[in-house]
Amino acid sequence: MSIEVRGIEHRYTDAAALAGVDLMIESGELLALLGPSGCGKTTLLRVIAGLEFPERGEVRFHGRDVSGVPARRRRVGFVFQHYALFRHLTVFDNVAFGLRVRPWLRRPRRAEIARRVGELLELMQIAALARRYPAQLSGGQRQRVALARAMAVEPEILLLDEPFGALDARVRGELRRWLRDLHDRIHLTSVFVTHDQEEACEVADRIAVMDRGRIVQIGDSEALYARPAAPFVCRFLGETNELPAALHARWSGQADADVRVFVRPRDLLLRHAPAGEDALEVVGVRDLGEQVRVEVSHPLLDAPLVALYGHDAYAERRYTAGQRVTLDAPRRWTAFRGDTPVAHAP
Repeated sequence: MSIEVRGIEHRYTDAAALAGVDLMIESGELLALLGPSGCGKTTLLRVIAGLEFPERGEVRFHGRDVSGVPARRRRVGFVFQHYALFRHLTVFDNVAFGLRVRPWLRRPRRAEIARRVGELLELMQIAALARRYPAQLSGGQRQRVALARAMAVEPEILLLDEPFGALDARVRGELRRWLRDLHDRIHLTSVFVTHDQEEACEVADRIAVMDRGRIVQIGDSEALYARPAAPFVCRFLGETNELPAALHARWSGQADADVRVFVRPRDLLLRHAPAGEDALEVVGVRDLGEQVRVEVSHPLLDAPLVALYGHDAYAERRYTAGQRVTLDAPRRWTAFRGDTPVAHAP
């Protein structure tokens, strides 16, 4: 089931939550809506679900206009951040709830409900928990129950609003991998909201980066990192070094005072400075486990430049605080004039 959003505009009192959003999601795709708090990603998800009705624009499911169709008739499963499970019902009964409250003529028979719920509990790997209550479950188990409940009504689209935001880092990582594996098996068109770029990159086929009610860029994680469409994308997708035009001119030969250059820490290259050469000072070195972080002061910048090295690469250099270094041309960078990209390398 494909989803098409055309020119969606929506306001809350005097603030624009969505300012002309266009988006196409292919059948079977898992798309992440990524952005900071207040950027409009949850509002867009609720518009797709039919929980909010926009002032302008259309929502189409597989070419059919559903803009005025209420949520209960859109065949959409919705998973909330805080589970929204019924505390007085068992896991089995929570998952069966949506089937049992259907109108009598559309309600499956008791045996069919039991079969469908049993299959879902097996799929979610929580069959052994069927008779437990939500208070007896861990956060990760509760989220799997919430997902099973959303899928019990056989939705054509699955929507997830910050599904792992209330969980600790270890459980979050486990459920991210599990959700990706689950999607690869069932290929249900899915959209999930997150403010965590690592989560979006690990789980989604494509990522829509949002800012102030608009989609700034859509692409897979590699495209967003290698070809960012705006400075906002550079800044939001992980740590970045923002270099002045004077430094850019050293390796590009193009002096332009209006240009800003963004370089990821993994692409910033340092070398030990020969005696007598203009140099920068290493002000900090930290072992982060899989990588080593090297911070370098620069007279044109308020914050230090940051370079990241794998342990093998760092062993060849062995920078320490107080050493003098210089910058080499980075492996990859993006230059902007205002909000317009003007150059990428490589």
